This record gives sequence, structure tokens and C-alpha cells, in this order.
Amino acid sequence: MKSITNGSPAGPMLFGAAVGAGLMYLFDPVSGRRRRGLVRDRAIHLSHKTSGGARKAAVDTAHRLEGIAAIARARLHPEREVSDDMLVERVRSKLGVVVSHPHAVQVTAKDGTVTLSGPILMHEAKLALRYASRVRGVDDVVDALERHDSAAGVPGLQGGTRRGRRPELLQENWAPSLRWFVGAAGATLLASGLRVRGALGLLAAALGAGVLLRSVTNLPTKRLYGVGAGRRAIELNKAIHIAVPPEQLFAFFYNFENFPRFMLHLESVTVDGERSHWVARGPAGVRVSWDAEIVRFEPNRLIAWQSLPGSMVQSAGVVRFEADARGGTLLAVHMTYNPPAGALGHTVASLFGADAKHALHDDLLRLKSLFEDGKARGNGQQVSRNDLLK
Repeated sequence: MKSITNGSPAGPMLFGAAVGAGLMYLFDPVSGRRRRGLVRDRAIHLSHKTSGGARKAAVDTAHRLEGIAAIARARLHPEREVSDDMLVERVRSKLGVVVSHPHAVQVTAKDGTVTLSGPILMHEAKLALRYASRVRGVDDVVDALERHDSAAGVPGLQGGTRRGRRPELLQENWAPSLRWFVGAAGATLLASGLRVRGALGLLAAALGAGVLLRSVTNLPTKRLYGVGAGRRAIELNKAIHIAVPPEQLFAFFYNFENFPRFMLHLESVTVDGERSHWVARGPAGVRVSWDAEIVRFEPNRLIAWQSLPGSMVQSAGVVRFEADARGGTLLAVHMTYNPPAGALGHTVASLFGADAKHALHDDLLRLKSLFEDGKARGNGQQVSRNDLLK
């Protein structure tokens, strides 16, 4: 069989099938109009985010250029005199990067001579002295540090972590200017790869697409694609006030089998002791399922769960029930999940209206209506509070 890159009709056939499926989804006689509206709204939102990102990138770039110019001026025209207070702050800034307990190190300065004193871990002392000596305006460094092999028994060395310096490309969150320029490079590489036939072009296009997606989403690669991200590809947080006591709301929430009656994306929940099996509808009606277990339980206060290994959707979350001054309950939901294809799959699902954040918002509003108004509508049926609390 010939490969796609050697002129086989398989490529056009797959492309045509994908286009046909997309057209059927968007022009469905029953739901097509709503779906097209959702896609249009997402496109407008993306356009606004793109223009806003361009403005932020321009401002960030201008600030970076100003910083580079200031550094260049400082090196071309050395400072004639630096105040002792300025030297102290410059040295502290450096120590905050290379020392795990910078607050324990005392820094003093006198006429260009800096003195370091106080407790420090043995393996960090040499590095601290080296970085302090490189600070602009420092003529000499006096070593009065108290070296310790470990932090045991030294109050000033408890806690703390050494941050270190990482290249900006390896950081989890990228600055606006870096996202813009790397994204432009990824788009260029993608376009170039699509014009070149063969494995080299395919590789270039895939690499360009990956770089472009990384810059657009500003998510680490493992969270973007869901590989090695565990349950943390997507994070959701939502809080809502419901005018019922925590005890009543908790009793209802603990019965997971009630959820499909007010959560529209859920088809069923089956409970077996501390474990449960969930079936939900994904984008275009695709079914997804997973198994979960309760990992923390505090009556009338908290329920925490996590999915079991091997589940199609990896997830974890916690729901807190807090009594408030209005005599009701503040219901706070924190959830993380890793859908198929990670954040990329989440983004594609959002484009077609299956946005988990908005779905959670709507579900909690239905829950609020169910308790405060006595009824709500879920999955095509009217649900009353009395039916669920029997």
C-alpha cells in the first residue's frame, strides 16, 4: 500500500470524510443553527483574545527593549557612586535566586564592601558569595556566613526552597512577547512543512503545529496533550450560594446517582460502596466513562474524589459545604481533569459547545433552582426536590 505522502488517494479521502462529518454536524436540521451560532461566538471570542494578546505582546516587547537599553547604558557608563542601601537591595535580589533561605542571610554594605552573615547551608555558601561579588557596584565581599551541613536544629533554615534560574522557554507560563514570537515561528514552520512533501515536511508541520498550540494555549506540553499530566490538564473552580442548610445539601450531594437528573452531560452514575461508575456525553454525543472513588469524607463539610487508574477520563476534585451568614450554604467546587488529548481535546470540545466550565456553571444553577424553587429541568424531564430527597 502506498503511503499518503506518495500520492495515495487516502489523504484526500480522509480529509473529505472529516469535512463531510463537520458539515453534517454544523448543518443538522435540528441542532445545526445553534451549533453554528456557538462556533461563530467562539470565533469572535478567539478574535478578541488574539487582538488583546497582540497588544500585550507589543507592550511587553517595548518594556524588554527598554530594559536592554538600560543595561547597555549602565555597562557603557559605569555608575560613579552607588548608595549602600542600593547595594544591599541588589545583593538580596541575587540571593533570592540562588539561596533556599535568603531571609536568614544578613546583608550590609559600606563604601562598596558587602558583608554576608547569618546561617546558610554549606553547599550554597560558595554560590552566594560568587553571585554577590558579581553585583554591579560591589568592590569586595566579606564572608561572615555560618555554614551548616543541614537545616536540622537551625531555626533560620527551616522550610524554603531554592528557586534557581530557568530559561524562559522552559517555564510553565510564557510572557506575552515570547508567546507571540514563538507562535509566529510555529505558524511559519507549519506553513513551510505543508508545502514540502515527504516525511520531512510532515515532521516540520507537526513540530510547527505543536509550537503554535503551545504558544496559543500557554500550557505546558504535558498538560496540552494530556501526556504525563495525571489529572491536572484542566482546572475548574466554581462557588455558588444556595439557600439551604449545609446538612441538607450535603445529604443530597452524597447520593451521586441523583447527578444525571440535573447535570445535562451525565447519562448515568452507578454507586458501589465508595466507588462509582460515571457515563457522560462528550462532543458530538460521543460517550466517555470513568470509575471514581471517594478519598476524603467529612460529614456536612467536604467530599473529595479521584478517578481510578485506567479510566478514560482522569479526574479529581473536592466539594466544600460552608454555612454562611445568610443562613444558607456556600458550595465551592474545585475540579481537575484530563480529557482525551488533554487541554487540546478540551479546546476542541469547547469549540463545539461542550465547554466544561460553562457546563459546570449551568449545572450548579440548576441545582440552586432545584433547592430554592423546588424544581429544575434535566435531561428532558422535570425534577422536583421532593422526588430526589425521598
